[in-house]
Amino acid sequence: MSEAPAFPRGHARILMYSHDTMGLGHLRRCRAIAHSLVGATSDLSILILSGSPIIGSFDFRARVDFVRIPGVIKLRNGEYTSLNLHLDIEETLQLRESIIRHTAESFDPDLFIVDKEPWGLRGEVQKTLEMLKARGTPLVLGLRDVMDEPAHLAPEWERKNVLPALRDIYDEIWVYGLKEMCDPFEGLRMPASVRMKTRYTGYLRRTVPAATTYAAPNLVEEPFILVTAGGGGDGETLMDWVLRAYETDRDLPYSALLVLGPFMAPEYQSDFQERASKLDRVEVITFDSRIESLMARAAGIVSMGGYNTFCEILSFDKRAIILPRTEPRLEQYIRASRARDLGLVDIMVDDGDRDPIEMANALRRLPSQPKPSEAIQPNLMGGLDRVNQLTMRWLQNGRLGARGERRKTA
Repeated sequence: MSEAPAFPRGHARILMYSHDTMGLGHLRRCRAIAHSLVGATSDLSILILSGSPIIGSFDFRARVDFVRIPGVIKLRNGEYTSLNLHLDIEETLQLRESIIRHTAESFDPDLFIVDKEPWGLRGEVQKTLEMLKARGTPLVLGLRDVMDEPAHLAPEWERKNVLPALRDIYDEIWVYGLKEMCDPFEGLRMPASVRMKTRYTGYLRRTVPAATTYAAPNLVEEPFILVTAGGGGDGETLMDWVLRAYETDRDLPYSALLVLGPFMAPEYQSDFQERASKLDRVEVITFDSRIESLMARAAGIVSMGGYNTFCEILSFDKRAIILPRTEPRLEQYIRASRARDLGLVDIMVDDGDRDPIEMANALRRLPSQPKPSEAIQPNLMGGLDRVNQLTMRWLQNGRLGARGERRKTA
């Protein structure tokens, strides 16, 4: 652990916001950053605002806690609805906005880090950002390496009026990746002032959680392929295609462990579990909050290629096949294509047929596929160290005065 810096009021506070509807990506990214930050200094507490319905399933390090705001779910038509409460979406959003603002007022953070959505879900963080801005609290927006293709992202950001937030509200923008690989602003007309405050950190390295009472699933056979769909809300294509391969070719080189994801529809879960029960070398589980432990043990990974899984593939140096989602965003496809071009992963794209022989052949090629370390790029996985450095700089400089100059907190 590094020497703890002397913060202006003795113990620094960071507030993080992760809007989270039915995925795991935002929460897991915020959690990784929070754990890295408290590991770097003993004079720091972090509070995460999250709408994830399963945030309580995850372990958190000392001095990291969370406030669970009422959940919402995004429907297939793009609209949102309340997850559990018998409230319409506007009432739910008003409640979320109120909790966020009052938490920020009471917690009084020395730094506020917002994940992905500049104004929050449907603008729910705007008033909080403006209130903290008036207090002089430094405001940081964290973006993943890829948002979407420019043709879709530009009108979305225009509709959400994102530019004023990037230009006038945030003091710094952190991109959790390398510009040489993926640039979230690529193809967008972005003011020079926004680019000047943007910092590319590198990808966020993951580690195996410390052993406690955790019991890993009993695997049919090792070595095994880990097949993961992240949250699982749209992972049925991946699971179906892999199962077809094992149903067709009973002599594939590895057994398989399928992690369906907690948000996969129950009817898909039941179908996949029933099909796997007829196969000697396939096991299915729904969710594992310490999936890093499984990834570290796996001989290879088959996944959809979301940001967190991509970081884990690189962190644990695993041969991987990525089946990127292409709807409603091309984010996963763009990332996977760039990674394939660099020799980091192999990819397959669903053409609707899901030929089991094609998947079986890819699984057979996996053991001879190069590992990511054989094509690794300089500083690719330095994200957490860079985030720690950027954070400590903001905390040590104190809050911002009304005209932008630094002032020390009392």
